[in-house]
Amino acid sequence: MRAADTLKDVDNNNSIQKAEAGQNKIRSFAFVISVCVCVLFSLGFIWSFGRAGQSCEIKLDEKINPNSALAASLIRLPGIGPARALAIIEYREDFKRENGDVPAFRNYDDLCKVRGIGPATAKNISEWLKFE
Repeated sequence: MRAADTLKDVDNNNSIQKAEAGQNKIRSFAFVISVCVCVLFSLGFIWSFGRAGQSCEIKLDEKINPNSALAASLIRLPGIGPARALAIIEYREDFKRENGDVPAFRNYDDLCKVRGIGPATAKNISEWLKFE
């Protein structure tokens, strides 16, 4: 009887080892698939960002008034990022405190008074601006 018990134990151990080997194969396959999916997503993001830099045409429904525009609107202008948009708003608010309800910007040349905006930037965004 001992030999029969030993054979059953060996068979059970073999079954367990085969089951673990099958699970390891499944885990390995799942790992390989997940790595492939991650690589494909990464390549997709890289490709989409690369294409975004090629065509950077700005389309606005209407012109922006720098005397009243929000930062989100100003950021959409070419060459105006978050820092420059905030600089425009700060200049506008300081000007209003000192001069009352007089508009800070009467034309695009007035934008050159804002720190970080030079004549080239002011001229580049002039077609998207209205002054009221």
